[in-house]
Amino acid sequence: MLRGLFKRVGAVLRGRAIVDDELLESLEEALIGADVSAPLAMEMVDELREATEHQHITDAEGVKQALQERVVAMLQPLEEPLNIAAEPPTVILVLGVNGVGKTTSIAKLAYHFKQQGRKPLLAAADTFRAAAIEQLEVWAERVGCDIVRQKQGADSAAVVYDAIQAAKARGHDVVICDTAGRLHTKVNLMEELKKIGRVVQREMGREADERLLVIDATTGQNAVNQVREFSQAVGVTGLLIAKLDGTAKGGILLTIAREFAIPIKLVGNGEKMQDLQPFLAKEFAEGMFD
Repeated sequence: MLRGLFKRVGAVLRGRAIVDDELLESLEEALIGADVSAPLAMEMVDELREATEHQHITDAEGVKQALQERVVAMLQPLEEPLNIAAEPPTVILVLGVNGVGKTTSIAKLAYHFKQQGRKPLLAAADTFRAAAIEQLEVWAERVGCDIVRQKQGADSAAVVYDAIQAAKARGHDVVICDTAGRLHTKVNLMEELKKIGRVVQREMGREADERLLVIDATTGQNAVNQVREFSQAVGVTGLLIAKLDGTAKGGILLTIAREFAIPIKLVGNGEKMQDLQPFLAKEFAEGMFD
């Protein structure tokens, strides 16, 4: 269970006996402080104001319930399981800027598939950083799955090609590809991702089954720019929200949901292998105040 995501929001409501303009204004400020965009926070509070009048909500508990219902209504349509190909291997490109927890998320994803009885293969296609290849090797050993790698500076699309061929030859049903995340050389990175996409299309006869973007929940509004950049380059199919346990905010999910309507597939809420779970809007909404 996700706990206390919107601590500021909960603090505003705690101990308040009546619903008035002061409470609603404080709630708006708390939502913005929890990384909900200002326009969306204003819209949510306007809807709450209307709900309090029409539904005769007179106490903070009623406001809390109405707010939770609004969050569920926004996010539930974005609950989606991972796409699994009818014709294996399922190919997943894991995207994200450096530092968001991409490598750890890949390890958790591999573990997730192993628990389902699948046979994942990792592709170390972030060839820009030597450390990325080494880290992925360490995680592959911990999880107990195979890895395809080349040396630093190798063609990342060639690594993905090798991984798909290896998966077909060895009976792996999932290929999870790490990719570089250097947004400061945006044009080069995006061209590299497009090239990887073309290799997958050629070898599998379809696009990568998932282009999964890892977002650090503690990043705040900068996450919106990341979603925009990667979506324009490769057409993101789903989000993996990492480090949700490390923030008292979490409102960035609402901001991203409103702006992009991209499915939220998974959330990471801890450091253990098993701390990767399918996203559930109801659980997220309940966690806002707990």
